[in-house]
Amino acid sequence: IMENMFGDILSDEASVLAGSLGMLPSASIGEGGKFGVYEPIHGSAPDIAGKGVANPTGAILSAAMMLRVSFGLEEQAVAIEDAISRTLDAGARTADIAQGGETLSTWEYGDEVRRQLAAILAA
Repeated sequence: IMENMFGDILSDEASVLAGSLGMLPSASIGEGGKFGVYEPIHGSAPDIAGKGVANPTGAILSAAMMLRVSFGLEEQAVAIEDAISRTLDAGARTADIAQGGETLSTWEYGDEVRRQLAAILAA
């Protein structure tokens, strides 16, 4: 849709709507629209690597986007997105979006998403 620099600017601005850079997926899709590189918009964040404070939502939603766009697995993508929604609806938050409430580590949040996804897939 646009060159990389403008995409970076737009995605950073859009993160304000979501509440955090950690919430948003992104993709660089090739010409055929089938193959791409999927990643959260926030980059690698080496300053917080291994500390358990990163928000994995953007990475998880990037995986859902990959399932939908590159593999045509709409149902599985929706299940992952629904698991994220249920996790947030249950009040699970990482530090970047907690707004003063209780925070979960990266791993605890990921485990909650996994539990929600398992419940969706078992239904």
